[in-house]
This record gives sequence, structure tokens and C-alpha cells, in this order.
Amino acid sequence: MNKVTMDPVVRIAAWQAQSLLLRYPDETLHRNLDLLGRVAATLPPPVRDPLARFLAHVQTSSLFELAADYVATFDHRKRFSPYLTYFAYGDTRKRGVALLRFKQEYQAAGLRLGDEELPDHLCVVLEFAASGHAETGLRLLTEHRAGLEAMRRGLYETGSPWADVLDSVVATLPGLAVREEDTIARLIAEGPPEEAVGLAPFAPPQYLPDPVVPRRSADITEARR
Repeated sequence: MNKVTMDPVVRIAAWQAQSLLLRYPDETLHRNLDLLGRVAATLPPPVRDPLARFLAHVQTSSLFELAADYVATFDHRKRFSPYLTYFAYGDTRKRGVALLRFKQEYQAAGLRLGDEELPDHLCVVLEFAASGHAETGLRLLTEHRAGLEAMRRGLYETGSPWADVLDSVVATLPGLAVREEDTIARLIAEGPPEEAVGLAPFAPPQYLPDPVVPRRSADITEARR
């Protein structure tokens, strides 16, 4: 299957399922297991099979175990941060501008994000992409492809079940470029850039370099016109 020419309808269904599976696990996840299984069964093997493995893991784990594992993985370990701009910019000034760019993309689509969540959370981006904004969502995910790949490989190294969901996500994206392999190797060896500053933007988006690369996802709601 060619990732780039994947059927748009299939890709949207995959993104919606992946967004739900990458959220903080709660009762909603268990209520949606049958539906998620039916959706996964309609997807091509590279997207479907890792989701099926993860769903099997969820079915044999208690909600407490899943939640504890999720927090230990995504909340307590920066190398698995679900915030995409962290891999590209770390805690530097440039990350603040990158976050602003995400917000501007949502606003341009006529949507707004709740204040309780940052706009670059992977769940938020996947949900946005699946809600009628596939072209923009695909671009945002592809811009941060190196970070996603670094996280995916790290999850596999630690034996995390969420590696399967990341497998499914990257199967919906274009393949890695040669130059991205160097970026991934650097991210794995050195981690993201470091700078002890806040996240407030310090430059307009047009001066932001191209990037090398959502615990709970906030709902994206219609903006008031």
C-alpha cells in the first residue's frame, strides 16, 4: 500500500480511531472498544494490524493498569511527549511560535481549541485532521514526521503497547525522507533543543524555521462567527 495515495476516507477513519486510542484511557475507551474494532477491521493491513494488537491489549488490561501505564509513559517521560512541537524545538522560544502556528491553522479552518489543551497534542491534531481538515492535518503531521518516528522507535525500545498506535499513525503518512533519518538519529541521541524559557512567542510565524519534526485531548469546537 502506498502511504501517500491512501484513500482519503480510509485515512480519516484511521485518524479518528487513533485519536481516541491515544487519549488518556477512561471509561469512554472501554465503551467504544467494539466500535473501534469494527473501524479497525475496515483499514488496510499496515494501519489495521497494529491497531488490532493494541485493542487486544486494552481488552485484557484493567482501566487502572492502562491509566497508570499511560501516565508513566506520556506524562513522566519527555522522550514520549505527545506534544509534537516539543521534538522540533524543545522548551525554547521557537516552540512558542510553533504553537501559535498550530492555533492559526485551526482558526483559519473556523475552529477553536479549548484553553485547557495545547494545540500540538497528537490527539488534537489527529482529531482536527479527521474532522474535515485532512489536507491541513496531513501537512501538520508530516511536518513533524521525524518527531513522531523518534517517539515510535522509543516506545518500541521500552516495549510500550502504544508503539502499535504510533505504527498505525505513521502508516497513514508519507515515508521518511533521507534527511529525516539524520534528524531522527540526532533526536534519539541528543533529545530536543534545550533552553530555559517559557513558551510565549518571540517572533512572527514567517520567521520560524521549518520544524524537524494531546494526556487528554481537548474538544475542538466551532468558532463563533
